[in-house]
Amino acid sequence: MSSPRRWCEMLLDRRSEREVLDGLLAGVRQGESRVLVVRGEPGVGKSALLEYVVEQASGCRVARAAGVQSEMELAFAGLQQVFAPILDRLERLPPPRREALGTALGLTSGVAPDRFLVGLAVLGLLSEAADERPLVCLVDDVQWLDRTSVQALEFVARRLGADSVALVFAVRQSDEQKMLAGFPELVVEGLQFQFY
Repeated sequence: MSSPRRWCEMLLDRRSEREVLDGLLAGVRQGESRVLVVRGEPGVGKSALLEYVVEQASGCRVARAAGVQSEMELAFAGLQQVFAPILDRLERLPPPRREALGTALGLTSGVAPDRFLVGLAVLGLLSEAADERPLVCLVDDVQWLDRTSVQALEFVARRLGADSVALVFAVRQSDEQKMLAGFPELVVEGLQFQFY
């Protein structure tokens, strides 16, 4: 039986996909913001490409989340995953935004937060974190993310400015409703085996 490494070597190279991801990281390291939606069928290798980003993201802070089908009804569960590593910067946000995000993430009690304020708070938190070093946020299995988190991340993705922030989303191609429409895409096709 072949080792896992040997099977990997038998697969055709993902050179073009890696070049796109390398370009994204280069842009973020130069102070640009980037958004990329990695789209493909289940099992095609989207998660492996996100792992490649993690391996290549030297000098960057990486925040990660993955949608979980059983948490789809839990509002802001996805945001909590993404922002857990950078919540130490929450106090730097203006009070209304800080309170909205704190309530959304269950850090404080209160009425359901205004989603616009939550989006602005997320944008501010990303900007704060990127001041220190480039920030790369990876969200896998977006199709299983709760809708409020997806809306907040879409809001932020459309408003990233000159911050060194990359948002990379992996989502199934076969979704009935196309999530994250209008953003740059990397469509991942299945690989073929080379037989020797």
